[in-house]
Amino acid sequence: MELKDKIIEVATALFRKGGVRAVTMDDIAREAGISKKTIYQEFKDKSQLVYEAFSAFLEKHECQLHKISQEKDDVIEHFIKLSHFMRDQYADMNPLILAEIRRYYPKAWKRFEEFQKGHALKSIIEIMEKGKRLGYFRKEINVEILALLRLEQISLDLRALSSGLHVSMGELQKQMFDHFIQGIMTDKGRKAYY
Repeated sequence: MELKDKIIEVATALFRKGGVRAVTMDDIAREAGISKKTIYQEFKDKSQLVYEAFSAFLEKHECQLHKISQEKDDVIEHFIKLSHFMRDQYADMNPLILAEIRRYYPKAWKRFEEFQKGHALKSIIEIMEKGKRLGYFRKEINVEILALLRLEQISLDLRALSSGLHVSMGELQKQMFDHFIQGIMTDKGRKAYY
């Protein structure tokens, strides 16, 4: 593994656990077993490291979404796999990450928005269109609006929802997905779902 990739891997793990702002370059250097100077030889500053770590994370998402879209599952199974994948990504993630990136790292946030509006939105729209054609999802739904709603649910600042509750981000995502899919399914879809 190249040094730059190792730094990105370590930084990503630390960001997921502690949030972006709380993790320092010293923390990353210590965890990677290198000097802070070595990090700065690979990255101009923390903003560049955050951007590259977040970009690598999203590139893995893009590959996984493509892989899921190529599988020959039925539409309900496909949607469930997509939801499980997204939920797994958020299950152990610090709920501050997206809010911090949105507020303090605009370049990384722009990359996230590009991912959402490109790969993620396209995947959800394709699944919902297919589900409508096959009779699993209600004919009258507007897939573009509901796909955007689903993306907003996934990237919602979950701190607000989780404060005071004793549930994981993964459980929050599971509940939101179940609520979402129940609203778009036909009776045929419900039979396939259960």
